[in-house]
Amino acid sequence: MSKLDLDKAQAIISFALEWRRAKGFQPLTVAVLDAGGFLVALAREDGTSNLRPEIAQGKARGAVSMGLGSRALFKRAQEQPYFIQAMNGISDGSLVPVPGGVLIKSDDVIIGSVGITGDTSDNDEACAVAAINAAGFAADPG
Repeated sequence: MSKLDLDKAQAIISFALEWRRAKGFQPLTVAVLDAGGFLVALAREDGTSNLRPEIAQGKARGAVSMGLGSRALFKRAQEQPYFIQAMNGISDGSLVPVPGGVLIKSDDVIIGSVGITGDTSDNDEACAVAAINAAGFAADPG
């Protein structure tokens, strides 16, 4: 099993930002969390708003904390809004249940997550998936 360390986290961020530029997406904020939900690395591009770091971490935190990519959390929020509201209450409002929070897996084990924000949620998610895969891990968007 591969490990998520600072070098890998920074590689994920670098690839994500290069990929978004190639696609013409809006400037992004990218957060990489470890399996415990702790921030390993974060980058906020020029031109992004001041809440983007919290949003990116919230997408990633929701994914790693619940063991589901944030697309699945988004669906669950639609089907069971009170459950997601309760989970957000337990986590002091730190979950952002919309696409863009993607689990990082190695040998089918969750080793962290990536949260991206700044463009549409679908584009944020696509960028996270591309960056995780480019780093040699498996991406699980939910």
